[in-house]
Amino acid sequence: MAYNIQLADRVREYLTESTNKNIEEKNMFGGLAFMINDKMCINVSGDNLMCRFNPKTIEEVASKMGYQPMVMKGREYKGYCYVSPEGFKTKQDFEYWINLCLDFNNEAKSSKKK
Repeated sequence: MAYNIQLADRVREYLTESTNKNIEEKNMFGGLAFMINDKMCINVSGDNLMCRFNPKTIEEVASKMGYQPMVMKGREYKGYCYVSPEGFKTKQDFEYWINLCLDFNNEAKSSKKK
């Protein structure tokens, strides 16, 4: 699946300006993943954001405009969601989603290296 290049540029710009952490980009999940300190933080998938967040905040996160649970092969992934474009149309909403991911990245565990 191709990803929205303008959205990827928007995410890249925000991450670069808002954090001094190591940012790496990788093709993952059919989109472009932004890795912070070797951990998947946020992904651009098609026209959507794919967010990694603290599963304990699911009630707040699920109430947001554009929220869609992440389901792969019939399994819902806790702590991950898709956000459709109407959910990050405004600057404030866009920053909410990225900051949600950045906040969790500090406590998230990195995947085991294969």
